[in-house]
Amino acid sequence: MKNVKIVSTLIAALMLTTLVGCAATDKRESTGEYVEDSLITTAVKAAILGEPTLKVAEINVETFKGVVQLSGFVKAPESIATASTVARGVKGVKSVKNDLRLK
Repeated sequence: MKNVKIVSTLIAALMLTTLVGCAATDKRESTGEYVEDSLITTAVKAAILGEPTLKVAEINVETFKGVVQLSGFVKAPESIATASTVARGVKGVKSVKNDLRLK
């Protein structure tokens, strides 16, 4: 009976550790947030691809907890503002950090 109690306590501790390990923190996102951010990144890239004045190969897109970061080098100053506007229009985007630079 004592062994059953020890084993069940160890299993409960393992389950609790697993749940805490998957929890989100300020610097780490949960599995669900990661999947959601991946979908947002893909949608932003598709929106940039659909904008004829932008070149998707020039713009890098990363998303963390709904915040989209744009980086890279573009040829025209108008492209910087257009990329921000396009990214903000994607569903799920909370804000946009625009780090695009001119070539």
